[in-house]
Amino acid sequence: MLADIASNLSLGLSVAASPEGFLFLVLGAFLGMIVGLFPGFGPAAGIAVLIPMTFGLEPTIAIIMLAGIYYGSMYGGTITSILINTPGESATVASTIDGYPLAQKGRAGPALVMQAIASFFGGTVGVILITALAPSLANFAASFGPSEYFLIIAVGLLMLTTMMGDNKFKGFISALIGFAVGTVGVDVMSGQQRYTFGSPELIGGVYFVAVAIGLFGIGELLHCIFNGQHRQPAKRLRISFRDAAFWPSKQDYYESRWTFWRGSGIGFLAGVLPGSGATLGSIIGYSVEKKVAKDPEKFGKGEMRGLVAPEAANNAASAGAMVPLLSLGIPGSGATAVLLGAFLMWGLQPGPLLIVNDPEFVWGLIASMYLGNMILIAMSIFAIPLFVKFLDIPYVNVVPVIVLLCVIGAFAINASIIETWILVGSGLIGFAMKRYGYSPAATVLALVLGSMAEETFLQTYIISRGTMSLFWERPVSLVLSLILLAVILIPIIVNLMGRTRKETALTKQ
Repeated sequence: MLADIASNLSLGLSVAASPEGFLFLVLGAFLGMIVGLFPGFGPAAGIAVLIPMTFGLEPTIAIIMLAGIYYGSMYGGTITSILINTPGESATVASTIDGYPLAQKGRAGPALVMQAIASFFGGTVGVILITALAPSLANFAASFGPSEYFLIIAVGLLMLTTMMGDNKFKGFISALIGFAVGTVGVDVMSGQQRYTFGSPELIGGVYFVAVAIGLFGIGELLHCIFNGQHRQPAKRLRISFRDAAFWPSKQDYYESRWTFWRGSGIGFLAGVLPGSGATLGSIIGYSVEKKVAKDPEKFGKGEMRGLVAPEAANNAASAGAMVPLLSLGIPGSGATAVLLGAFLMWGLQPGPLLIVNDPEFVWGLIASMYLGNMILIAMSIFAIPLFVKFLDIPYVNVVPVIVLLCVIGAFAINASIIETWILVGSGLIGFAMKRYGYSPAATVLALVLGSMAEETFLQTYIISRGTMSLFWERPVSLVLSLILLAVILIPIIVNLMGRTRKETALTKQ
């Protein structure tokens, strides 16, 4: 088995370390860090906005670049969390709890270096686990048919929508919006047009790129403007890695030695579970670290372990989210949902057959993650003074540049004005969703997976001759059906039990 893994990685390195692959990997990592610096523009928004830059590239090189943007933004998002108490995106919120107090204590340098090391450690552990687990999962799933695929898609969507935010109802509504948009185009069974309103441009359906750019890019931008961020002055900060105080102390490393491992393990597991992702992983990683610490009172006041834990967790989760994406075709996060759309756009079908049919692509992507983590730790540490200068640019000057990139990206899809109008409409919807607590990530995920769910369901219906018996006759389908049923019923049962206990308590009083 080790020989097979070594052979596969060698194949992947031949792709990722090629001059073209390495160039676009470095470019993607650099752009990802810049994306992470801007509040609200996390990996999902960054990938969505920058997908048009990959048009014309060979599919493997394009996905390697997008993957670089994906985990590069996880590194960059923490810089603002530490320096100005403004997380770049939700996965770095937990990093502000101790990161910003460390900067206030005059330890911004050590905090930035430790977050880079923790990110590298968590990301590398995650990629090692991907290398070990992805082939096994692919072999297990090789016997999957339409019924299994449909049930996996259903479980993934259900887990995502029920785990996003406090209001589960809004999660379902967000997903339904994506499904509704996904019905535009041609009916799979009859070949008739649906909801195209006579427009030939919509016969092929609504392209997810324009919707994703609008929801994440324009929507986040409008929300930031609504909150008055464009009125805030630029933060003028100066920091140099040549200063002795820039580097962490031996005590920082010693006290965090087990934190790296705990955060990485928790984060990877959270990433593998569809719907959990880096945000939940970082929060759980921080909470666990505080609970196991002998001095929990130090947390929240500038404790290095409180920064290392969520950073190791969110980068390990970013890697973990690639496992269900590559091996089962199910995104584990909003960012991987956008990546899934990119896969489909280039004619790549994530799932068990991807590793068999396109080993060069899969192992090239995995190998690029090893190289990307090495590039990013060097970039994170030695380019920190350069990235900090981006914070000198007033947000009001950044807005028109982002809008221009979004419009050009949407128009470039088919050189059609209709994508631009879809961008505008999606941007307004994205702002409303952000404003009222709905989930743009669930919408994009449902849009990307909606057609796949419809197709696999109809295939199952036809194969079983309308009886739908495949859902319980095949062993794997039966297990997945039970899991789907449990995911639906457990929250309902828990709520009923909670209400019963409250009613009993009130009766006793």
